[in-house]
Amino acid sequence: MIVASETNPDVSPERGDEAPALPPARMTYLFLIRHGENEWVETGKLAGRTPDVHLNEKGHQQSAALAERLANQPITAIYSSPLVRCVETAQPLAQRLGLPICAEAGLLEVDYGEWQGAALKELSKKPEWQLVQIYPSGFRFPGGETLREVQSRVVATLERIRTQHAGEAIALFAHGDVWRTTLAWYVGAPLDLFQRIVISTASVTVIGFHQFGPRILLVNETGEIPQVQWESGKEKDNR
Repeated sequence: MIVASETNPDVSPERGDEAPALPPARMTYLFLIRHGENEWVETGKLAGRTPDVHLNEKGHQQSAALAERLANQPITAIYSSPLVRCVETAQPLAQRLGLPICAEAGLLEVDYGEWQGAALKELSKKPEWQLVQIYPSGFRFPGGETLREVQSRVVATLERIRTQHAGEAIALFAHGDVWRTTLAWYVGAPLDLFQRIVISTASVTVIGFHQFGPRILLVNETGEIPQVQWESGKEKDNR
């Protein structure tokens, strides 16, 4: 299980003397979940924000299994990208926990602009494709977003949500590049290295937040998910 209770250092690093401890704050957990496999996988095309892209059979199976894996977590709210494939992934968990799904535009897929709907095989032949792989922070998708803009809007969305739900555990459903760019921010990695982060379909990544910042507790988990709890004492991660 993941057990967390945060206390503050009682020694000031600047003065080197004892300082009063701040009241301990309960950890806020964000479960970052990628949608299940969608029906465009076999087309070899970039779905992007294309409406009405549904889960395929495997994706529905992944969503049902995901609900089982998360059923015992103390989740109190569910947010999702408004795109169908994310909402469909969230539905089994929402039904299991008796929670509504809050559509959140800040979690939308990357706006790939003119590349949306194009064949990945053809896109990979473009000179610009290399920029996405090597220097993504300096590239804007034609008629769409930059990945820096994506990272900025998603981080701002998570910061707002975690503030609104301080001390709770929240499930958020979104997309692969959305979570990879965001995780790069919280890890403190340059955006140009975000391609090194793997976020599989129906995977779960857990970030814990306390007054001293975020902690990456779990990344790209597709199997058993440790139970999150709160208790007094030293924080530990028991699996």
